Amino acid sequence: MYRTITRGIAVSVEPSFLQDESKPQERYFMWAYRVRIENNGTETVQLRARYWRITDAGGRVQEVRGEGVVGEQPVLAPGKAFEYTSGCPLPTPSGIMVGSYRMVAASGESFDVAIPAFSLDSPHEAVRLN
Repeated sequence: MYRTITRGIAVSVEPSFLQDESKPQERYFMWAYRVRIENNGTETVQLRARYWRITDAGGRVQEVRGEGVVGEQPVLAPGKAFEYTSGCPLPTPSGIMVGSYRMVAASGESFDVAIPAFSLDSPHEAVRLN
């Protein structure tokens, strides 16, 4: 599990390789990732937007921006959490993802919350520690 905390907002990510949805012979590798966002701060916040930077094993970078997550813009009061699962296909057997969420506090202030960098590893490539 990967985890970061920004201004009392904890983001945890747990990726998993989806063997049954992958087609290695066709250079198609699929992962799911489960995200938990916890408001350990003192202000109610709303997740308005997401940003992802996805890098495959060949060094190709894809950036994804959009409103909310999985069709929602959750509001998190202090002590509350929101969880969702999404997916990421790559043309290579490994990669890395990192990003941020744009939050808006009840005061109207906007700020970014870091999503930890996490590794997308499959059994089709040996894991190399850098």
